[in-house]
Amino acid sequence: MSFDAIVIRKDESGYRAAKEQLDTSALPPADVLVDVAHSTINFKDALAITGKAPVVRTFPLVAGIDFAGTVKESASPAFKAGDKVILNGFGVGETHWGGLARQARVNADWLIKMPAGLTTRQAMALGTAGYTAMLCVMALENHGVKPGGEILVTGATGGVGSIAISLLARRGFTVVASSGKAGEADYLKDLGAAEVIDRTTLSAPGKPLAKERWGGVVDTVGGTTLANACAATRYGGVVAACGMAQSLDFPGSVAPFILRGVTLAGVDSVYCPKEKRIKAWEQLATELDLAKLDTIAKEIGLDEVIPTAGELIEGRLRGRVVVDVNR
Repeated sequence: MSFDAIVIRKDESGYRAAKEQLDTSALPPADVLVDVAHSTINFKDALAITGKAPVVRTFPLVAGIDFAGTVKESASPAFKAGDKVILNGFGVGETHWGGLARQARVNADWLIKMPAGLTTRQAMALGTAGYTAMLCVMALENHGVKPGGEILVTGATGGVGSIAISLLARRGFTVVASSGKAGEADYLKDLGAAEVIDRTTLSAPGKPLAKERWGGVVDTVGGTTLANACAATRYGGVVAACGMAQSLDFPGSVAPFILRGVTLAGVDSVYCPKEKRIKAWEQLATELDLAKLDTIAKEIGLDEVIPTAGELIEGRLRGRVVVDVNR
């Protein structure tokens, strides 16, 4: 069977991504074959497709770190033909062929069954971004953060930020959204933000300790923003760090951690244990206002993936992008 896919190649002609037609027999060996219905474009996918960072480690490679679809064939007792499944991470779209294609063959251990109540489109409107946002919320709550104080969300118009705002607001938290897009204030408030602040208030170098404000933080950008967020976190507060859109660096101080007992909780979505992964997805399916996904996400086809990746890198998108791989 032949199918369409977004393929990244690197050879004497250079680095390039294009939509190509492949055959099922070309898929890498693994124990579950999935007919993909929907995928998505995350920041990591955009880096891979545009070649802006060395995300892809083997060539040629089908892009896409996420997908949702239906099992077509399975050599694993954990899944059978007809099961609806989701995949996030595990090096898919980096070292193993990914989900921006009509078919994918992957290891059973990388898949989870679709939670009841979710469609494949909704699952990819959430994708790794929504799943990561839930892991961040879980990290805050597991470390004792409760509604009452203000919670800062950085990179607020991005996929993780948008969904984190909605999740936190529904749980009764007062959310302050940090964004560089002044024109998106109404969008962020519609998601549940009580206040929107300009990201420049956090992006310049600051003091090792600032006035206490945040009871918790969901940080998606890293760099100076993360350092300043930690510096202004209240005594005993928690900062969940999951992204590096600004920088991998952490130009901060130990002062918030040893003088205010602040916890910096790293959140990894790629190799997160299956039990936690399943819990996060089940909570997304039951707790998130799924009607908000129409506000957060737009849908495109495979033909639009490559130009859309460029828009994402340039910061010209908000929310999530769902890819219907069959159009």
